[in-house]
Amino acid sequence: MTEQQKDLVDPQPTDGLPESFHSGFIAIVGRPNVGKSTLLNHLIGQKISITSRKAQTTRHRIHGIYTEEHAQFVFVDTPGFQTKHLNALNRGMNRVVTSSLRDVQVVVFVLEALRYDERDQEVLKLLPDNRPVVLVINKIDEVADKGQLFTFAERVAQDFRFADIVPVSAKQDTKLDELREALRRHLPPGELIYDKDDITDRSEKFLAAEMLREKVFRFTGDELPYSISVVIEQFKMEGKLRRINAAILVDKEAHKAMLIGKKGEKLKEIATQARLDMEKLFDGKVFLEVFVKVRSGWADDARVLRSLGYE
Repeated sequence: MTEQQKDLVDPQPTDGLPESFHSGFIAIVGRPNVGKSTLLNHLIGQKISITSRKAQTTRHRIHGIYTEEHAQFVFVDTPGFQTKHLNALNRGMNRVVTSSLRDVQVVVFVLEALRYDERDQEVLKLLPDNRPVVLVINKIDEVADKGQLFTFAERVAQDFRFADIVPVSAKQDTKLDELREALRRHLPPGELIYDKDDITDRSEKFLAAEMLREKVFRFTGDELPYSISVVIEQFKMEGKLRRINAAILVDKEAHKAMLIGKKGEKLKEIATQARLDMEKLFDGKVFLEVFVKVRSGWADDARVLRSLGYE
């Protein structure tokens, strides 16, 4: 574990833990849209990382925590490594991927079943050779002839020496127990890194912004460019009620109009679905107000990116 991680969290007491307890950080990496965030959510049994058909949905490093009797897995969801369209935002996200690989004990490299090309090979070049790398072949539910998976795995394994190869369907929860077992074998002996009941290192404010950003992608499809973001301008607890004011940042006035929709219907639907997700995750009532603001060129402005938390 790096000094940075030691500063981030204090090890928890080991009282009641079995002598064979293992723990560690596990990076989930791969090109955009192979299902990394879906895999994380299903591995921990809770939605903390947003998903979308639009590539590059994940922008930040997010820890998802799963604790069982003999192990604590701290999964690190990373952005998809981008080889094209390298604006300041994408360059920052690529740095998140490479720094994550330095700070973990195990790496999960995710591929989409029967799909392996130069984009995957670019990510493969980043993988460390001094710690275990587990190849996860995702979306096997979409493969009719499962016999093809063996040939596919053999072909990929020619390019890298993997510690294990596990075919899964994250969406269908298929073979995730086998994946956890494989990962457990490669985690070092250790103590609890987070409390047993924790599921993420991120704040409710951060998660609220992510839930809203996911709904923007989901309800606008390809109408809006990738360069939108969400800022939580107010997050207050009033008893058991969370009162949240959020701003969606777009580049142009035309994008603002698309997002609001006719008579505000699209924005209302986005806000309603985001609020329902927040209430499920936070297990409490949420009052959500959403506004749309134009901030041109924010995705290529280093100062704005720092203010939004994009390192």
